[in-house]
Amino acid sequence: MESYINEYNQKLVSPETAVQLVNSGDWVEYSAFVMAPKVLDEALSKRVNELWDVKIRATTSIFPAQVALADPSRRHFLYSSWHFSAAERKLHSQGLCSYIPFLFHEAPLLYQHYIDTDVAFLTVAPMDEHGFFNFGTSNSFTKAIADRAKRIVLEVNDKVPVCLGGSNESIHISQVDAIVETSWDIPEIPNPKINDVDRAIARLVMEEIEDGACLQLGIGAMPNAVGAMIAQSDLKDLGVHTEMLVDSYVDMYEAGCITGRHKSIDRYKMAYTFAMGSKKLYEFVHRNPVCASHDVLYTNDPANIARNDKVVAINNAIEIDLYGQVCSETAGFRQISGTGGQFDFIFGAFRSRGGKGLICLSSVFTDNQGNLVSRIRPSLSEGAVVTVPRTVTEYVITEYGKAILKGRSTWERAEALINIAHPKVQDELIREADRIGLWVRSSKQVG
Repeated sequence: MESYINEYNQKLVSPETAVQLVNSGDWVEYSAFVMAPKVLDEALSKRVNELWDVKIRATTSIFPAQVALADPSRRHFLYSSWHFSAAERKLHSQGLCSYIPFLFHEAPLLYQHYIDTDVAFLTVAPMDEHGFFNFGTSNSFTKAIADRAKRIVLEVNDKVPVCLGGSNESIHISQVDAIVETSWDIPEIPNPKINDVDRAIARLVMEEIEDGACLQLGIGAMPNAVGAMIAQSDLKDLGVHTEMLVDSYVDMYEAGCITGRHKSIDRYKMAYTFAMGSKKLYEFVHRNPVCASHDVLYTNDPANIARNDKVVAINNAIEIDLYGQVCSETAGFRQISGTGGQFDFIFGAFRSRGGKGLICLSSVFTDNQGNLVSRIRPSLSEGAVVTVPRTVTEYVITEYGKAILKGRSTWERAEALINIAHPKVQDELIREADRIGLWVRSSKQVG
């Protein structure tokens, strides 16, 4: 231990000194989600007039990146993200952030095969007695970044929970070039407000969950509504294999619904790759042996997802067309979030014995002009990106019911989706389906 302390002290520097490791033309990596390197980002931003063409890659940084704000010209710092947070979405609308398309589970492989990294800024928990720093709530592909980086700077934060592995959840001091000590509270993510439509969809989802099911909940109010209902139900022996761990898992666990006893891998453990939520969640994951932090190639690999039986993957969407193409990341040309792991889990859940991949969305929304707009459309909006191809989409659920698209022809898909659309738009959808050649003799006639 003493030798590790000596090495630690030798590598301990100020933030201003640490960012001197960045040179013009470098690729710089930030750790992800609520573990984005807050202090190092700010220190690097102050070098804006010294550096040119520094490219930064981040993932869902909850903080507005200071490097992006410091350089509206994007000639000094070029900031990009693998998956947008609200802060990055705002930067994108200002022309200060670019999106990087990817499948979440492939991220470590992308770094192995295609991506060069000069400097990595990684937020971690304090060093343990064995010389290791834990990646905290954001395992994700942090180890893959570290393995590729030529220089590694750790932002050691004494407020970071230690999240036990799992796999690839830590880095050893021998791999590190510089250490900066910080102390700031991990950002809390408020639970989204749940409305009556969310509850109606959640009730339909609950019909698809049985004892011993293995859960994956996506981001948003509706998955949280499902979690709340499960916590108040008599479901038992549920398992967890997910990408994102959120507060509702804690509620379900404390209600006795989650045991993991029927899982095939990580039995009795809640497997995840990152956590975002309230202080309650961060306290729950800290040194908790029931939680297993894995890298994303493990949690999100469809083959691993399918190893557990009765996987129920529950995810939101922005819109879906009558062919069954799902858009969950853009509003027209505007990037809202990213592909993330939605494809991974919808694809993997179908291969799980007894598994189900659920795409859930409200049937309509009200636009800025007060018009009712259907989320089920004849074709996707101009510029909309396909997150889940029609060949992969299985269940689609709105507040009006469920449609199963697997194995169905184009006209069967169109009819099934129109049946769960808002009643006020169904006739128009039928006319449009007929116009584009998706309608045949059926239970409804073209008006």
